[in-house]
Amino acid sequence: MRKLAVFCGSSTGRGELYLKLGSDLGHLLTKKNWGLVYGGASVGVMGAMADALLENKGRVWGVIPQSLVDWEVAHENLEELEVVDSMHQRKQRMYDLSDAFLAIPGGMGTLDELCEIITWAQLKHHKKPIYLLNFNGFFDQLIGHFQHCEKEGFLSKEHLKLIQCLNNLDDLELELDKQ
Repeated sequence: MRKLAVFCGSSTGRGELYLKLGSDLGHLLTKKNWGLVYGGASVGVMGAMADALLENKGRVWGVIPQSLVDWEVAHENLEELEVVDSMHQRKQRMYDLSDAFLAIPGGMGTLDELCEIITWAQLKHHKKPIYLLNFNGFFDQLIGHFQHCEKEGFLSKEHLKLIQCLNNLDDLELELDKQ
């Protein structure tokens, strides 16, 4: 089974839109027989996504630091929940378990995970696909910033191409079918 690491929010965002995205993504992964690797939380977009897979008998691997378990946000219904000591170990373990990476709307943790996995690709530590789902234009300014970095000589065209920007789940489905 192929596994997609998803970087996303442990918050709900404004309204139900982002929770629905998480749920719809979970349904898509189940339909395509892809497993989910994620941050192991039961809350926010993370929780909605994991719940959608679990409801449809999908496979979910959660990786969560002990500090977040202590905050009682760990998803208790996961068969595969790995508790690690630090956020650094979490990112490494999510990388180890995954065949591809996807960032959907989230906050600083999402950006941290996305930027680190892009950096690892720049340094040729991996050649796994990296997707950025620009749902409702959420990442427009970030994509603009990456393009600005390239224009100003801080990011090569080659490295900019490491990030595959997608507009919706239909685009993601096409990419998953290629893998």
